[in-house]
Amino acid sequence: MSTKAPNPVDKYVGSRVRMRRIMLGMSQEKLGEALGLTFQQVQKYEKGTNRVGASRLQQISEILQVPVSFLFEGGPGAIETSNGFGEAASPTYVSDFLATSEGLALTRAFTRISDSKLRRSIVDLVEQIAAREVTEQH
Repeated sequence: MSTKAPNPVDKYVGSRVRMRRIMLGMSQEKLGEALGLTFQQVQKYEKGTNRVGASRLQQISEILQVPVSFLFEGGPGAIETSNGFGEAASPTYVSDFLATSEGLALTRAFTRISDSKLRRSIVDLVEQIAAREVTEQH
């Protein structure tokens, strides 16, 4: 009996659930508890191994305090909405970045900085470091 690979949409939705759960500092156990499931079941949803039903998606979005559409945003086969500049609403590199522990930690810390000038300075610093990395590689 062959095992079927998870559907790309199921995997993507699961990764968005995981990303948002981690952003909130919530454990798989805590999310499972709120859903009346085991952490293993949450794990299977997050990996895309098990498909999430419509009512469960609604429940998850309420617990994670996001609209259901957030879980699909930028996913495979999604209809991209333009913001007037020809860019996708949620570029893949953003969700890829937020799916990493470093991306989540950086985002969490950065959003706690209330001084807009300091935030701009941090962005400038990171851009300078990135530019230096690129020139050193060539």
